[in-house]
Amino acid sequence: MSLELWSRRVSALGQFRVVDPEAPVLSKEDEHHLRTVLRAKRGEEIVVTNGAGDWSLCSVSEHGLDVVTPLHHDPEPVATMLYMAPLKGDRSEWAVAKATELGVRTIVPLLSQRVVVKFKGEVKDKVLRRWQRIADEACGQSRRTYDLVVADPVSIRDVPVNVAVCDFDGEGDWHHVSAVAIGPEGGWAPEEWPDDRTKVSLGTTVLRAETAAVSAASILSFCHGGWAMAAPESRNR
Repeated sequence: MSLELWSRRVSALGQFRVVDPEAPVLSKEDEHHLRTVLRAKRGEEIVVTNGAGDWSLCSVSEHGLDVVTPLHHDPEPVATMLYMAPLKGDRSEWAVAKATELGVRTIVPLLSQRVVVKFKGEVKDKVLRRWQRIADEACGQSRRTYDLVVADPVSIRDVPVNVAVCDFDGEGDWHHVSAVAIGPEGGWAPEEWPDDRTKVSLGTTVLRAETAAVSAASILSFCHGGWAMAAPESRNR
């Protein structure tokens, strides 16, 4: 991607989710946000994306949007996953936003033994909707063009065998890891994971659970190319 295009993308007034970036139509909520909250002026640029890698720059007009660049397509990133135990208060929400900004593709609520928050029924559904809304907002803020998916919660017995576990006795090499589990406030219960589970380390200091989640997201991004700018593909349809 050229520096000029990247600069325009970063300094755009905002990024919005649309069905088709080549014929963008904002939702009523986004239209209100653009024109009333952001007070967009005619000629200002925004980014529109379909959440599947396609995006374009648009100019704000009096009654809609004018596409001003060809359709671009960002290469699909590695399918990184963060299994994260729900935390008290708004700490999970903060971690979800930061993991989204760092490029994690999927967040899975993990119901380990020491989870202390209620996470079932209507409460669970409300929390999952809020996590998804926070992730969607963070996608726009960070200019990522692939949606983050908030999956349904799972218990430890249902975590796939390829998911590594963050623990103090883990190894320091993360390059083979694309999915990782972070524990709750009290850490993992004894013998909660089988002995043959791959373990990775986050260092020698004791981290808060939300700090561990963001640290893990950062390492996943670094190990899988999330910090390198890639050239976009232009599509002429």
